[in-house]
Amino acid sequence: MQTESKATEGMVSLPGGTFLMGSERFYPEERPVREVSVEPFAIDVCTVTNREFSRFVRKTGYVTVAERPLTAEDFPGAENTPAGAMVFRPTTGPVDLSDWRQWWEYVPGAYWRHPEGPGSSIESRQDHPVVHVAFEDVEAYATWVGKRLPTEAEWEYASRGGLVGQDFVWGDEMEPGGKPFANTWQGEFPWQNLEKDGYPRTAPVGQFPPNGYGLYDMAGNVWEWTSDWYVASREAPAAPCCASESPRDNIEKSYDPAFPDIRIPRKVLKGGSFLCAPNYCLRFRPAARSPQMIDSGMSHVGFRCVTS
Repeated sequence: MQTESKATEGMVSLPGGTFLMGSERFYPEERPVREVSVEPFAIDVCTVTNREFSRFVRKTGYVTVAERPLTAEDFPGAENTPAGAMVFRPTTGPVDLSDWRQWWEYVPGAYWRHPEGPGSSIESRQDHPVVHVAFEDVEAYATWVGKRLPTEAEWEYASRGGLVGQDFVWGDEMEPGGKPFANTWQGEFPWQNLEKDGYPRTAPVGQFPPNGYGLYDMAGNVWEWTSDWYVASREAPAAPCCASESPRDNIEKSYDPAFPDIRIPRKVLKGGSFLCAPNYCLRFRPAARSPQMIDSGMSHVGFRCVTS
């Protein structure tokens, strides 16, 4: 695949350094707080948009994972299922929050051009973050533009914007002055969205105040892929520079022990999304992290790129 030349337009250069990564106050997978060092790098000011991803597809003819037929080799027992993706559907009332199947639905024909399935469109969402992109898709895009995905440490360092030990990208108060500072879920998830932020799903990039480094949407809107394998325990010290914290030869650790039959490794997502709500997922914070199977994009997952 022919690549485009590396560009720094639309990026912010960061000096690198040592920072406090993680949190002791929220979810166990964020612990312990520890000193981590990163080398200088540049990062996209915003997440990759539908407009930018469309250009990539137009220039290369790339077909995303969600558009490809399911095979018996990759999806045993599901090979007759039409290509598609997981789409969020709000419930009509309170449900058991331990059962994600209540609000996630596999929708044939859903992919980045049709985020909610056939009949939906990105025509009016060119400046929204692209979604339904699997890890293979985002790596292909990053390679084409001459960039790469950030490590978890790089992403968290950038998201903190120079703040030390504070809960959110903007400080310790979730809604300063009673105003949402990110596109998240206000109300009782997954049925009551008060939409105080003005958006029921994704928002155009850059609609909320930037962090201290001038980066937009480092909280909410869409979860963002990183290059690190997901490991629930963070007792080991993080790797320096741009190395992954969970090396490829230790990939077994990234499987979900709760589902031993699903042998699909997972990468770390950062930043939270428009579905994050305090009653269910208070993860629109720099320290928060979530696992995502590498073969799946979803309607609340996107990405941004970095260069060394």
